Amino acid sequence: MKNILFGMALSTLLFAACNNTTKTTEGVSSADNTDKNLADTSATKSSATASVLNDYLKLKNALAEDNDANAAAAAKSLVVSFTNIDQAKLPSAQAKIFSEISADAKEHAEHIGTNAGNIKHQREHFETLSGEIYELLKAGTAMGTKIYYTNCPMYNKGKGGNWLSETKEIHNPYYGKSMPDCGSVKEELN
Repeated sequence: MKNILFGMALSTLLFAACNNTTKTTEGVSSADNTDKNLADTSATKSSATASVLNDYLKLKNALAEDNDANAAAAAKSLVVSFTNIDQAKLPSAQAKIFSEISADAKEHAEHIGTNAGNIKHQREHFETLSGEIYELLKAGTAMGTKIYYTNCPMYNKGKGGNWLSETKEIHNPYYGKSMPDCGSVKEELN
């Protein structure tokens, strides 16, 4: 008998706890919803350039591995990602930079995409493209991940070359496997 009463009491408590949780979620204030909507808007704005960054990093990694075919494929995807950006979803400073660099950046990506078999030429276009992507990301909102702006001082006859990386560890896209760790991080972007 005691076990039955104990079981009923426990069931009642669990039922009450479940109902209490439901009431808590139903009672969310409009201020909480507003905060959630602002967070969603911020995520949308930062994700507007996420595919550009993702394709750029694939391109950088392919060049670091001396893989001109994968670099060409990543560059073709990058052109599509640039084309698909909705400028209206970008923060105003980033939208301004996007309008200034998008045509040139797409052109460099197209050159890389059509030059499989000529990695030296791909790397020449990658250098300018890297500067444009850097400006676009720097003008935007938080990306949710650290990106490292890295420099190889030896590239281009000692003039140097910059690139963006998802890791602090150096994987040089300008010299690939011949000098994979040449370079240093100059700046961290968040």
